[in-house]
Amino acid sequence: MEVITAGDPCPARAEGAAVIVGFFDGVHRGHQAVIGTARRLATTWGAVTAAVTFDRHPATVVRPESAPLLLTDLDQRLERLAEAGVEVTMVVPFDEVRAKEPAEEFVTEILVGCLAARAVVVGADFHFGHRRRGDVALLLAMGAEHGFDVHGVDLASVGAADGEPPISSTAIRSALAAGDVVEAARMLGRPHEVRGVVQRGRQRGGPLGYPTANVAVPPSIQLPAPGIYAGWYVRPTGTVHPAAVALGRRPTFSPASDRLLLEAYLLDFDGDLYGETGAVRFVERLRAEERFDSVDDLVAQMARDVEATRSVLRRSVEPPGGAGR
Repeated sequence: MEVITAGDPCPARAEGAAVIVGFFDGVHRGHQAVIGTARRLATTWGAVTAAVTFDRHPATVVRPESAPLLLTDLDQRLERLAEAGVEVTMVVPFDEVRAKEPAEEFVTEILVGCLAARAVVVGADFHFGHRRRGDVALLLAMGAEHGFDVHGVDLASVGAADGEPPISSTAIRSALAAGDVVEAARMLGRPHEVRGVVQRGRQRGGPLGYPTANVAVPPSIQLPAPGIYAGWYVRPTGTVHPAAVALGRRPTFSPASDRLLLEAYLLDFDGDLYGETGAVRFVERLRAEERFDSVDDLVAQMARDVEATRSVLRRSVEPPGGAGR
């Protein structure tokens, strides 16, 4: 996938583009429906499928006090967009100047001037531009003037059409906050994945027989509720390992700690992971985090967690492809 940044020279595209516009946090099944519509239109016209997204969540600029945690960082979003069939993505830096830009200027500068849009596909409730004045109605009016079609897709209907709850990034965050990684995966179309550099911790796991990778996830990323999970650990090489994952505050060792730690014990693995960027994919929550009266009790429970992890992952689909692309 070709990635360009707003402000860079725009590629000459005589064939035009079917363009999707949005932040696309998670690139969930609703977003994938929008992309599918754009791909079908692009195929019909011999155009490219293009996306316009932002380098940061607009809320971090216009209402930082209530900005949501993210399901995917920018690199993950770009990867997921490419996997879904997007051929060109324009990343628009979002700052206070961009926040005050009239919606009409965004259309003429980005959609028409740079991407030569032949069609624009957005969520039916999509808003953009200063004071969120831009919407499907404005796009329809400007499309008539500049020669592009507009398609508004009801993202929520993707889940509801299957008799399941509607899909949205907000609903996925809520499921994760409740520890329901299975429901989050249903809406995402894949397990929720977080990434971070493996750091040295207090190295308590090794002497207990369960050395763990301490994955430092950025604070802007949405984590599931504290607990013990079965999951997959993906190395930068793309190799995928079954893992028992502990997310919490180590109450047995640090009962007063408020620091949330993500630790992955890779089953049947012996190697050095320090300094690499690892990805953790959450498959199923095994239990809540708890404090044990003794280290022996903790070790016995860890053994049970490992066996539960093996059982869960045997029932799950084959390990997905690597994250270190």
